[in-house]
Amino acid sequence: MARVSLDNPAYFINREASWLEFNRRVLQEAEDETNPVLERVKFLAITANNLDEFFEVRVAGLVQQIEDGFTQGGPDGLTLSEERALIAKTAKRFVDEQYRCWNEALLPELMESGIRVLGMEDLAPEARAFAEEYCEKELDPLLTPVTVDPAHPFPRVINKALCMAFLLRRRRRSSMTYMGVITVPRALPRLVRLPSEGTADYIFLADLVAYHAARMYRGYEIVSSAAFRVTRNSNLYLQEEESRNILESVRAELHNRRKGDAVRLEIEANANQEIIDRLRTNFELDPWQVFSVDGPVNLSRLFTVYDRTDRPELKFRPFTPRELRLTGKTKDLFEELREHDILLHHPYDSYEAVVSFVESAAADPNVLAIKQTLYRTGDNSPIVQALIAAAETKEVTAVVELKARFDEASNIRWARDMEDAGVQVFHGLVGLKTHCKLCLLVRRDPDGVTRRYCHIGTGNYNPSTSKIYTDFSLFTANPEITSAAHNVFSFLTAYAEHPDYDPLLVAPLHLAEQCLALIDRETEHAVAGRPARIIAKMNALLDKNMVVALYRAAQAGVEIDLIVRGICSLRPGIRGVSSRIHVRSIVGRYLEHSRVFDFANGGDGETWIGSADWMPRNLYDRVDVLIPVRDEMIRERIRHEILDALLQDNRKDRPVAARWVLPSYPPCPTGPGSSRTRRLQRAGIFHGVGGREGVSGCHSFAADTPHSGPDRKRKLGIHGHLFSTPRQRRPAFRQPQKG
Repeated sequence: MARVSLDNPAYFINREASWLEFNRRVLQEAEDETNPVLERVKFLAITANNLDEFFEVRVAGLVQQIEDGFTQGGPDGLTLSEERALIAKTAKRFVDEQYRCWNEALLPELMESGIRVLGMEDLAPEARAFAEEYCEKELDPLLTPVTVDPAHPFPRVINKALCMAFLLRRRRRSSMTYMGVITVPRALPRLVRLPSEGTADYIFLADLVAYHAARMYRGYEIVSSAAFRVTRNSNLYLQEEESRNILESVRAELHNRRKGDAVRLEIEANANQEIIDRLRTNFELDPWQVFSVDGPVNLSRLFTVYDRTDRPELKFRPFTPRELRLTGKTKDLFEELREHDILLHHPYDSYEAVVSFVESAAADPNVLAIKQTLYRTGDNSPIVQALIAAAETKEVTAVVELKARFDEASNIRWARDMEDAGVQVFHGLVGLKTHCKLCLLVRRDPDGVTRRYCHIGTGNYNPSTSKIYTDFSLFTANPEITSAAHNVFSFLTAYAEHPDYDPLLVAPLHLAEQCLALIDRETEHAVAGRPARIIAKMNALLDKNMVVALYRAAQAGVEIDLIVRGICSLRPGIRGVSSRIHVRSIVGRYLEHSRVFDFANGGDGETWIGSADWMPRNLYDRVDVLIPVRDEMIRERIRHEILDALLQDNRKDRPVAARWVLPSYPPCPTGPGSSRTRRLQRAGIFHGVGGREGVSGCHSFAADTPHSGPDRKRKLGIHGHLFSTPRQRRPAFRQPQKG
């Protein structure tokens, strides 16, 4: 039988179509009536925020390529122009779905729950008086009305700034119309809370600007008005090889982000056509780039409703993570690590242990040196503060990635603060992003021996996002791993390449090559009749070489399960090519962010975790690391407690089909009769989400796990938690019931 060619474009899903389908899965969470209503509002705002970034980066880059004369697309066979047409059609259909969700589902349910978003015409006398006073005292001093004429050119509209456009006519010369523009001030909340009794009432700030405009355009008749917003190209264009200082180059380029070329215009659906035409001309946009919306422009403003409404019964029940506790025989974490590795699964296990790892090292006189990578740290980072404090008495090195998209300004500020404190700050390697999550300590222990201790994570060193992202933290004192981590830091600070980094896989040096070898090894096992299976969990699967290797493995008989949250270019279910490949995406309360790669390896299983997705940027354009899980109990915990639970998810699992555009799937039916529910209940692992029986991959964990000591193996025999805690059942995620 002839071997099937795997270069067929029909075997690959378009990257941008796959991403848009991912965002649709987030929108499904906003549509899911089993989620609390304020959480649904938040999910809707997240989809809007996601779409903003998609246009700022992906669509902007595509438009730039087309303008520069490029035509060839990706492995799916679409030209860039065809891809642009696909994006325009799919994105506009998606925007219609967003506003249908807002108008037909969320607004009525918010109203039923006593949360009202009102217009000026809906206000009671007391609320109207408040609004008018607010306009005079708070809003008016911040507004600058502009009338466009030869003496007053069209104002510079910065990226994603919400504006009001007006079609004006002078009362004395009524034959001519003018364009008026007012920028809605960012210093004020996007939704203003109104005085009310028994309800939480809001009005959009843009509605107040429109109402107040008549007093600002005296002498004019306002013929028509419409809110609009322009999205601009936010890519940074750096010539790193020619730059003397990457920090200064990034800082200078950040100023251009707010005024890049326009790529999208959002405007109210009832806008006067003359306003649309004038805006299109001014921003040099084609018709496909204009998005008419049936509701408030910029749905990400709805975060305000979630944040400012104190109704805990309309949100997910608060969750308290498990704290790291040492076994009774050890005095501190370092002594524990000399005995065995520790794995934490965030957010179910508290991230405070990671923060304490760095903070205690900063205060420990026996710690001689700290080395740390930083990608997205957030504001008021306790880890950065600890590094600054440690620099007074220790050798502290920080590799700060200045090009972490949309975190550049924060990282520049932290880099300067650390440099001022005496930290040796490096900005990675020219042409590569530092994406690996490493912290390495050098400590002289009480026995007089100097040892290294390492934390390797799948997520950023950010305590805030650790509460909503699922990630792994692995602590180890394994000499091979810590020595390899030391060599990675040498690569980052001196571009010093070592002969090998075993047992770590390091991008861009050999991670891609080794991952392909792991897949090929599984293929060989299948051909030889040995156990062969791959379970891979990641954020995105896009690299063509990886996809082709997986196809070949499936053809050889390898059973493959992929858990891909976002983009997936692999098309499952093709007879003779990918019929043994099953792809699912899990979207829910927590963002699935961890990367896990599990191989049956002929019966001698291997598991790897790390920060790298199977995407070209992770494999070839970033410094990323995968680490083998050496502790068998930890490996079994990952395999059975986490991966098995995700593969059997019956609430938030959306299978990916072989269609061109991935289909939408409603939440799977669930109930006490579900076989998976019964199995997890018998194991004491699961006891309901939201007051109903069911399982979400975002909520799967072992609730009754003894973490270490003699009971660790006897009670479960599979888990690698290393705390000494009593048996304590985790609280169920019970959501409020209506009525």
